[in-house]
Amino acid sequence: MKIRTKLTLKYTGITAAVFTVFILFVYAFSEKNRETRFYRNLRQEAITKANLILSGTADPEIMQEVYRNNIKFINEVEVAIYDTVFNLIYHDAVDIDIIEETPEMLTAILEKGEIDFEAERYQAVGIIFHYYDDHYLITAAGYDGYGHDKLRSLSILLVSLWAIGLFVIGLTGYYLAKAALSPVREIIKEVDNISDNNLDNRIEHGDGNDELAELSMTFNNMLDRLEKSFDSQKMFVSNISHELRTPLSALIAELEIALIRNREKDEYQKILSVCLEDAKKIERLSAGLLDLAKADYDPHEIEKREIRLDEILLDARNTVIKANNDYNVELVFDQEIDDDSLITVSGNEYLLKTAFINLIENNCKFSEDRESRVYISYFKNTSIIRFTDTGIGIPESDIEEIFLPFKRGENGEYCRGYGIGLALVKKIVNLHNGQIKVSSKTGEGTVFTIELKNIYKLVGPFL
Repeated sequence: MKIRTKLTLKYTGITAAVFTVFILFVYAFSEKNRETRFYRNLRQEAITKANLILSGTADPEIMQEVYRNNIKFINEVEVAIYDTVFNLIYHDAVDIDIIEETPEMLTAILEKGEIDFEAERYQAVGIIFHYYDDHYLITAAGYDGYGHDKLRSLSILLVSLWAIGLFVIGLTGYYLAKAALSPVREIIKEVDNISDNNLDNRIEHGDGNDELAELSMTFNNMLDRLEKSFDSQKMFVSNISHELRTPLSALIAELEIALIRNREKDEYQKILSVCLEDAKKIERLSAGLLDLAKADYDPHEIEKREIRLDEILLDARNTVIKANNDYNVELVFDQEIDDDSLITVSGNEYLLKTAFINLIENNCKFSEDRESRVYISYFKNTSIIRFTDTGIGIPESDIEEIFLPFKRGENGEYCRGYGIGLALVKKIVNLHNGQIKVSSKTGEGTVFTIELKNIYKLVGPFL
């Protein structure tokens, strides 16, 4: 069952329940009002006839004849008068006798002064009537035909209004549900038209602040993540196929040359050395591409823990020097650090180490002295790391693009590379909600500055 139908049924059902209670209340109120009014009329009729009979103004036989004639055509009230010892003084029609006055009934009237009761479809009252110094017991009974006819007409009207009202409410509810859910249908159409070929399409949400606008924005955020993931996968597949083609082709060519004819041992060793170098290139490229792919993970999927930056930097320094004996890396603390939390961050140790290794190697590769100086400092709750060199620098025209994957600048001829390192560093820093900045002057050197939030809790003024 569609939501539109459910909303219509629920809306109609709730309204029907409220409407039914309202109608029943109106009917019950009208019935109670009719009953009270007729009892009052019975009392007035009883007192009027008692005055006429007891005063001698009207002949009892004529009153009885009038009653018998009227009862054939209208709902005439039957009146009976007794004295206090239960002797019958007057009765409109003893043979008809709508209610039978029993001693118990007359005793109840005498004790209570007045009673109201029903006998089948008739209403009746019993009262004590004071006439000069005497007391009399009077009963009056009758059928409220006029009142019941009006009540019947009212009930027909209420039931008709109930049915018509529910019909109108049902149509209104259906229209309102349809109007309320029409934006959802539009969202469904827009989402249904989005595939892996047009992930850049987005759902229109206008300037609304309602739940549907929030739903559209949520879908758009999800599409942003999916598009980023698809683009990363496409870029990874495209780049790895493109970048691996050259070293693999060179490796295959060397091996084919080796198989053309028999060669001397020295020649084979030379070919194997070239093949080994090509294989290392492939290994380095594959590792860089895999690290780049890891850096595209959702931040929530990255395992993080509290780690000290100086320890990771020291580990990264040792790794770089072990792989490159001619590199020189120096770690310098710009400030005295009394609290370890000032250089402790919440992050992924492997990714941060990878980023630091790339920056240190970048310093060393582009410096004639193969040296990198790393400065560690802090400011309030921010840890600051600066990777500096005195190398060839980066042309100003290339600074804006150095963090793009596989982008190499004018100084790319200075040393080999694939344009992966700095793009990887940028993504890792972003994963840790940090910032990376670069300043460089051609011929003087380059400084990469990374700022990461530490776990230090500020208490009072920072000193």
